[in-house]
Amino acid sequence: MADAEDTAIAVLVWLAEEPELMGRFLALTGLEASNLRQAAREPGFLAGVLGFLMNHEPTLMDFCAATGTRPESISRAFQALGGTGESG
Repeated sequence: MADAEDTAIAVLVWLAEEPELMGRFLALTGLEASNLRQAAREPGFLAGVLGFLMNHEPTLMDFCAATGTRPESISRAFQALGGTGESG
């Protein structure tokens, strides 16, 4: 599970470097930048980060291209963190 958490954290870091995507993530989750750290401690948050990525294939592919990550590893990490079925 540590690898899955590392993967989700890598996605979150990448989102932070992409202001438009981070804005979309915050809007879809109802979070604000000011409470992101607190939310990150909540169960299911990291699975939610991966679910966000998996729900939009172009974003998933952009992350994978930028980081050299295989899309399948995102899916495995999502499942390892408790994500189930379709991520949406």
